[in-house]
Amino acid sequence: MPMIKARHVRFGRFTESRRKDRRPPSLPGLGLVIAWFFGLVLAGCGGGCNSSKGPAPPTGAGTNHFEYVFTDGTLYVYDMDAAGFPLLKSNSIPTSSGTRGAIACVGNATLYVSFGGDGGGNGNGGLLAYDLVNDRVFWTKNYSHGIDSHAITPDCALIYMPDGELANTSLWHVADAKTGDEIGAIAGSQASHPHNTVVLKGHVYLGGRQATLFQAANVSSNAVYFTSANTANTIRPFTINSEETAAYITETNFLGFQQVDLKTGAVPFTIPVAGSSNSCSSNCPSTPSHGISMSPDERWLYLLDSVNGYVHVFDISGGVEVRPIQKFDVKLDHGLLQIENHCAYDCLGDGWLHHSLDGRYVFVGDSGDVIDTGIVSGYANPPTVVGFLPQMVNSREEIEIDFQSGKVVAAMTNRSSIGTGAK
Repeated sequence: MPMIKARHVRFGRFTESRRKDRRPPSLPGLGLVIAWFFGLVLAGCGGGCNSSKGPAPPTGAGTNHFEYVFTDGTLYVYDMDAAGFPLLKSNSIPTSSGTRGAIACVGNATLYVSFGGDGGGNGNGGLLAYDLVNDRVFWTKNYSHGIDSHAITPDCALIYMPDGELANTSLWHVADAKTGDEIGAIAGSQASHPHNTVVLKGHVYLGGRQATLFQAANVSSNAVYFTSANTANTIRPFTINSEETAAYITETNFLGFQQVDLKTGAVPFTIPVAGSSNSCSSNCPSTPSHGISMSPDERWLYLLDSVNGYVHVFDISGGVEVRPIQKFDVKLDHGLLQIENHCAYDCLGDGWLHHSLDGRYVFVGDSGDVIDTGIVSGYANPPTVVGFLPQMVNSREEIEIDFQSGKVVAAMTNRSSIGTGAK
């Protein structure tokens, strides 16, 4: 029988025990190991628990960090604190018709997953609300329109749901996060084929799959107040700094990004990736940079290069008036552009990026790789691949959710990682 290490952890109805300092745990006492192992056996988990129900060793007082990864029909939870990022559990959820986005909110300890069609020929979609503490579905809501990558206000009150990238509209729906019922819509949007969404400080940022205008609306009025100049090509994943003075936007058929001034609407910088080609012969993505993530301290911008299997890292510490500088090129251990398994539609693995909330790691969707950013060393060490989450090979929907003593204490309210200004 394999030896099972005990680590003090609790999240939802799944519990383990572990060290609090986010380093590899030391071997516990043999008696505790044996007792815990036989508890697992009696629970029907064998050598490792694969559901939300399990034995409950003592709970530690520290914050426990988890990466939630979503494939079509299943959620997987990985331990971000333990050596090797082990899988802790997997649960079936009713999203087999396609997963488009995932967010969570601390105030109501609820996870929200958009599922189903993203408009057009893919049809309509819905929203699932999931109880993170008790690991159960609260409700599902089916809509008469498509869905896509949504976001929630930090007070857990409102969800902004795009109509879907295949929908020939410019519509973002406003839903009551308690019930999923639609209570309004954003007026005046020109962001056609609604796709990606970020909510920050009372503003909703709108990324349309076929739009070259980047827009933002006020949460208070649901009216658009900002429209950028035209970008060079249609807008794809994007990120924003905490002062809301700059957006960094990836675009269709472009290996690189553009920077948008969120005060004037100008596009001051166009940043192609140096030393890499956009040439592709098979399984070619519509954009090679389908992933961009800002470090919480706003010093670094990580950009995906799915064609060449790299993540490029740009120095943005000089501020928004300084041209970003390409500093590092991280070769991934596992490439992208494979076809995702157990996938309902839109199955090309063109990737996604997000930072952990403390800035220590970057997770690479559709690759599975985990990059250590070097923040622990004060950036003395360059970013490097240090881990691999097997189910993230088949997903570009993943978010961090943190627990302390069984309660949710931090979560990603946007699927994209944006700056927080934390130094």
